[in-house]
Amino acid sequence: MIQQQSNRFFFNVDWITILIYIALCMIGFLNIFSVQYDPDKSAAFSFAAEYGKQLIFIFTALILGLSILLFDAKFFSVFAPVIYGVTIILLIAVLVIGKNVGGNQAWIQIGSFSLQPSELAKFGTALLLARYISTFNIKLNTLRPILISMGIIGLPMCLIMLQPDAGSMLVFLSFMFPLYREGLPGNLLIIFWGMVLLFILNLFLSSFLLISIILLIGGLFAYNNRKRKQKIISISIITLLAIGYLFVAKYIFYNILKPHQQTRIELILGLKSDNKGAGYNVIQSKIAIGAGQVTGRGFLQGTQTKYDYVPAQSTDFIFSTVGEEWGFVGCFAVIALFIFLLLRIINMAERQRSVFSRVYGYAIACIIFFHVFINIGMTIGVMPVIGIPLPFISYGGSSLWSFTILLFIFLKLDSNRMGFI
Repeated sequence: MIQQQSNRFFFNVDWITILIYIALCMIGFLNIFSVQYDPDKSAAFSFAAEYGKQLIFIFTALILGLSILLFDAKFFSVFAPVIYGVTIILLIAVLVIGKNVGGNQAWIQIGSFSLQPSELAKFGTALLLARYISTFNIKLNTLRPILISMGIIGLPMCLIMLQPDAGSMLVFLSFMFPLYREGLPGNLLIIFWGMVLLFILNLFLSSFLLISIILLIGGLFAYNNRKRKQKIISISIITLLAIGYLFVAKYIFYNILKPHQQTRIELILGLKSDNKGAGYNVIQSKIAIGAGQVTGRGFLQGTQTKYDYVPAQSTDFIFSTVGEEWGFVGCFAVIALFIFLLLRIINMAERQRSVFSRVYGYAIACIIFFHVFINIGMTIGVMPVIGIPLPFISYGGSSLWSFTILLFIFLKLDSNRMGFI
């Protein structure tokens, strides 16, 4: 009986996904090693260096992931509120006892290790959101379940913004897409992207001109629906909310975002040029990636890497090392691995018999996609630099463990999909 359970466990787990995970972790280790390797030092390898610590993080992450596979699949649904509650407590604690790194009070120091609660909040939020939608069999086409779902997502977002860590906070917006898969009206996604557009236009145009345009568009819609009183009331409310949002968006940009974050957004939108200040990171990253050409300069041969031209090269800008040393071929291979991983997760999510597992699967797919899209976009200069890691590849224990927990919980849920409804 034990042997049968062991065999069933072995065959049910999606080992291809685990192999992709291991491949990405090892790519990360090799590139972090390349960033820090110094041939002039007597010791070729040191556990005190970032590459040594990353190897420990990878080893412990694998133990953590395989341990998760031994849990009962129902554990994660039953204890989702507890896990979410613990992550919220940690987010509150970091505001009181946290260590300030780079202007963000986002870390809790535990001996020589720093824990980033915002990373743990991702899987805590994903679990509770999946639990809420599955337990009550809700339909996301009425106001109450939408507000509760937004509250589950919004609470950690607000606490993370207080740190302030705008990059980590924005990751939680990706939870909108699992909600859309579960019936969230498409109109709300249109409103969301409309808000993004208004935020950008608010930086280009004067408030007076934008308000005039909004009033004009609202007036045209009201005129076309002049015989429908309810429609006119709705259009009037939306118009007033849009105007109010302009002032809120401007306040957030100039009073909540830090000066360097403002500058990064202005650089991306072409509102400012700065080759020596905030734009320096991106310029050096693009030079490094361009220098790699088709096949790259070779492992340990990157000059941008060796002479520390690219800041935060082992964390936020690790992809520039891939581009310089492995070239277009290496970049293509890394992106292909991520695409394969995402498609596999989505395919697994769709085959789930449990609503809980399906929602959770889509949540982690969207989180990973957001990180990959933004991080790689940062390194090639098409997205603002908001300081989020490349999953499984960037240096850092909190990030690697968080993504490992996210992925392996879903692998466990998928392995038990025939018995967990």
